[in-house]
Amino acid sequence: MKKATVLQVCVAFVLCSQQAVTGSPVDCPDQDTAGTSCTISLEKLLERAVQHADLIYRISEESKLLFDEMLISFGMNLHIPEGTMCAPKTVPVPMSRNEIQQISDKWILHSILILVQFWIDPLVEVQASLENYKSAPSALLTRNKWISTKLMSLEQGVLVLIRQILGEGGLLLGGPEEKSDRFVSSDMLETVRRDYSVIYCFRKDAHKMQTFLKLLKCRQIDKENCSYF
Repeated sequence: MKKATVLQVCVAFVLCSQQAVTGSPVDCPDQDTAGTSCTISLEKLLERAVQHADLIYRISEESKLLFDEMLISFGMNLHIPEGTMCAPKTVPVPMSRNEIQQISDKWILHSILILVQFWIDPLVEVQASLENYKSAPSALLTRNKWISTKLMSLEQGVLVLIRQILGEGGLLLGGPEEKSDRFVSSDMLETVRRDYSVIYCFRKDAHKMQTFLKLLKCRQIDKENCSYF
């Protein structure tokens, strides 16, 4: 109980601190944009997008720990099988250094956007599900709501990056990948398994978003000396 309390306090501190310093990647807090378009340099956009992705991944890790603590209090111990595929099927993850070096910036932007858009609805659904738990930690609910908001902000930033890097029409997109009916269940145990799977998998894919954005920033800003991989 003491461990869970300390963890909740730490998460609350991180959320409050980051909320104070981080808005949307496309915000212009220091500019008078009334009647005009907000103009941010590519370097600043990439910096803010990477910052958003870093924070989202960090809080997703805290969320996983909080969910584990909650399961222990329920007397449950769920296990996600090794090798579970979490990323959308349309995002083939590079498996070697050579493959990573060969991917294009267009592929990176497309993959980040797919990952971001894929997880927006599942996280909203998990939030609604967690609110029906009898003793879900408030820090877990707060974290999930925070991530959902920041994920939508990151989507806006990625769309701006696509326009700046690829130009208008540089990336033709279909609709978000269809979700299966795995998010609908009347059985409580199955509901918990589903929610845990979403939180577990999102944490892994949040790390991919973070990595891809850092690689993109390195390529765009430090082209001659980019040695991220």
